[in-house]
Amino acid sequence: MPSAPLPSGLCRLADRGVIRAVGADAAAFLQGQLTNDVAGLGADDVRLAGFCSAKGRLQASFVVWRSSADEFLLVCAADLLAATLKRLSMFVLRAKCKLSDASAEVGLWGLAGASAAAVAPTLGVWTHRRHGETTVVRLPDAGGSCRLLVAASGADAPVFEGVGALAPSDWNGLDVQSGIVTIEAATVDRFVPQMVNFELVGGVDFRKGCYPGQEVVARSQYRGTTKRRTFLFESDSPAMAGQDVFLAGGAGEPVGTVANAASRPGGAGSVALVEVRLAALGDGELRLGSADGPALRRVDLPYPVPVEAEAAA
Repeated sequence: MPSAPLPSGLCRLADRGVIRAVGADAAAFLQGQLTNDVAGLGADDVRLAGFCSAKGRLQASFVVWRSSADEFLLVCAADLLAATLKRLSMFVLRAKCKLSDASAEVGLWGLAGASAAAVAPTLGVWTHRRHGETTVVRLPDAGGSCRLLVAASGADAPVFEGVGALAPSDWNGLDVQSGIVTIEAATVDRFVPQMVNFELVGGVDFRKGCYPGQEVVARSQYRGTTKRRTFLFESDSPAMAGQDVFLAGGAGEPVGTVANAASRPGGAGSVALVEVRLAALGDGELRLGSADGPALRRVDLPYPVPVEAEAAA
């Protein structure tokens, strides 16, 4: 990607919301619903996790941490929070666990670049630390930038000395460059976790007990039936989640789907995480929206995808 100053500063994450799970059975309930180990969360740990249908398709993705002994906070896309909360609540039954939308009580902010590195220089990736009423979560770096998810009490911006404003578009661009897909309303029920590399970025624990769709997810893993993966692309044109991707000059059905997209940080055009049929990777250029749509140029993910060599063959 073209070199540009690394984004740095703080921005409100208006496109994210928070579900609170609280009660004596909260850990056990979430353990039986999500793809990752929630019961084993330590006091400082953070997990990436998915919520699947019985067919193994992701209904939502979360960043989860334990805010107290019997309380958990789950950050997800705001546009699917209400539907996800309703569906999760159907499974609570007699468990001592109360689920609620805590978005009005917990404000979410993104802190990136030198500003983030100065706030939490020793915080490890996928861990969190409390600063009074504010919780700081270290996310994986992206585009060369340190990134923190900040959960603050109320709607007021948390105060960090010497930290300026960050454009939300720059934060979103870094989020895409991280290679970690966030399920949003446009992509609900589209992907088995492996299609969006969820097990490669720590979002699936294959040793934990059952959860909805667990058999499908396990079969995809151990039988090697994953024929689609997600890769990072850039384009000179805008892209959007849920948009179909086609082979240039081809005809027929799409070969992929945009999982997440955003403006390119510090530059024109867009960056996109595209779930694509592996067999199509070596068949020609990929295009957005139609076979003669804007071109997509593949760029490196920040982690290896084991099937890349096979896909390129």
